[in-house]
Parts: sequence; structure tokens; C-alpha cells
Amino acid sequence: MLDQIHLLAAVTVLGVLEQAYFFLQVIYARRVFGVSPPKISGPPEFERIFRAQVNSSEYFPIFLALLWQAGLFFHQGLAAALGLLYLYARYCYFMGYRASSSERLAPIYFSTGVLWILIAASALGISHFFLSHYVGLNALQLLKA
Repeated sequence: MLDQIHLLAAVTVLGVLEQAYFFLQVIYARRVFGVSPPKISGPPEFERIFRAQVNSSEYFPIFLALLWQAGLFFHQGLAAALGLLYLYARYCYFMGYRASSSERLAPIYFSTGVLWILIAASALGISHFFLSHYVGLNALQLLKA
């Protein structure tokens, strides 16, 4: 069983560490720019870092759900590779947004594309499971014929 999820688990841990890094960057920015909690506004430099962290946190549950569904129902290796691409794109997004709001655009579009691929892989894998398990129809054998 563990050999079927170890890559997904590794990418999940990397994602959690990335989120922790983003949180720490906000804490550091609060100190640098003198923005004490619960305030969320301050200099534009702080607000960009704060928004980058919040945006990344908002998408993280969606990413995790899709990563695990695609990995369990479609292919663990592909899902893990896509997960690494997503995490890299999110890192580029964070660093780009930190520098300038316009620098966030290319990485956000790329990470959104990765999420769409994970959605497709999840939907295909789950559909195949339902068709084969409940209907007795193996779509892969039909494609080979």
C-alpha cells in the first residue's frame, strides 16, 4: 500500500513546507514593515507578500485534493510530477508577487494549468474506476480494441 502513495506523501510534505515558508515570510515582512497583527494593510511591499501567502493558502486544499485523487485513481508518478511543477510555479508566483504585482501573472497561469491537468487526470481515473467497478466496463480494453 505505501508503495502506491509514497510519492504523493513526499509531495504533500514539500507542499506543507512551502506553505510554512510563505507564512514565515509574512511574519518577517510584518517585522520589517511594522505591521502588527491583526492588521493586513501597510506598505505595498507588505501587502504583496501578504496577498501572495493568502492566495497560496487558499489554493492549497484544492491542490492537495487533486494531487491525491489523480495519484490514487490515475497514476501516482504523473500526479507527483505535476505536484512538483505546481509547487515550483507557486514558489515563482510568491517570489514574483513579492517583487511586483505584474510578476505574478505568468506563474499563476502556469499553476492554474497544472491544476486543470490534475482535474482531468482525477476525472478520468475516477470515471474509469466507476465504470469498471459498477458497470463492469473496462474503458482501457475498449481503447485497445
